[in-house]
Amino acid sequence: MKIVEATLFALGIPFVEAFAHSVRSRNSSDSIVVRLRAEDGTVGYGEAVARPYVTGETVASCLQFMERTLWPGVQAFDYPNWSGQEPIPWLRALAVPTGHSDKVVVNAGGMAAESVVAWNAARCGFELALVDCLLKSAGVSLGELLPPRRSVTYSGVITASSIEGAVKHAKRFKQFGLPHLKVKITGEADYERLAAIRAAVGPQVSLRVDGNGAYTVESAIATCEALAEFQIDSAEQMIPRGDPQDLARVQAASVMAQMADESLITLADAKALIEAGACRGFNLRLSKCGGLGPTLAIADLAQTAGIQVQVGCQVGETAILSAAGRHLAAYLPEISFCEGSYGSLLLREDLSRRPIHFGHQGLAKPLKVPGLGVEIQDALLEKYAEQIITLPTQVA
Repeated sequence: MKIVEATLFALGIPFVEAFAHSVRSRNSSDSIVVRLRAEDGTVGYGEAVARPYVTGETVASCLQFMERTLWPGVQAFDYPNWSGQEPIPWLRALAVPTGHSDKVVVNAGGMAAESVVAWNAARCGFELALVDCLLKSAGVSLGELLPPRRSVTYSGVITASSIEGAVKHAKRFKQFGLPHLKVKITGEADYERLAAIRAAVGPQVSLRVDGNGAYTVESAIATCEALAEFQIDSAEQMIPRGDPQDLARVQAASVMAQMADESLITLADAKALIEAGACRGFNLRLSKCGGLGPTLAIADLAQTAGIQVQVGCQVGETAILSAAGRHLAAYLPEISFCEGSYGSLLLREDLSRRPIHFGHQGLAKPLKVPGLGVEIQDALLEKYAEQIITLPTQVA
């Protein structure tokens, strides 16, 4: 099936309240929604979240790469509908060309192409839109390709606010019945912060920490040692992306399980981390890892190596990425934790007609509607779009 139209929406949906970590504080979502229309009239939606400190992509460079490199390849391809094929090979075979091209401006959006680790957010946006479109056309839910093994339990995330603010959020999450919490830490008053949160939620709630690369090897080791008394289940990306041997040093010196996030973008990253014995867990985020196909490949590798996997999210995801992440989390054989699906708990308005956010105790049921399982409101896309790009159609 041919894809005949594509539109990009660069969004700015305000948050209910600011979300901060060691790298950035955000007041609004900056997702890019990809809307594709197939020759049979079916419309599919995908989502990309560009993060310069993760994959190196900015919103501007991502939009330009989508327009100049991805779209020409996508509209030239004749995509097969899914009709009982093996689901994983079908997902992995979706053609979203991401090779560098002379059509890409080298300094797109103020960022040199050489600094982009991978065009994974751009790829994810198109891949999810293709999956949604092709499966809707066939009347099939993504849950039929990736059969759910369980309902999904989501974690709460406590931002890098004041200790008083952190305690307030912790108590709110406990009242909501969430069994798992992740705490953003920055190197400032970490011990006092975790002590206050642990006192607020009690011993039964699972706690883990996320440094977003704010620490050196030495300070990461010291911080993990200091926080160990609070029964921390994992420490996520304590040091910046770099040599896997550096993270291996942190893991070797700490009883706390290290979780790779920004260090894990590509399948090659996963192989290098495993070879180095750098961590005990991988944080899988669809936009960061390039979509469902590449993320499933990393998950398979992790399972073979005995690495735990956590399904994460990008701050400010709309219902599109939330739905795809839920399918992934429900399908994988085993996950340690799951994040995302905040919907209108974080966004002033989400894009889906029906709420996508998790409920009491963080529980969320599998999605069964054709495609990704959410009905997107075009009126909200236009309302919150800071930029709309209608991509040029190839002349036959």
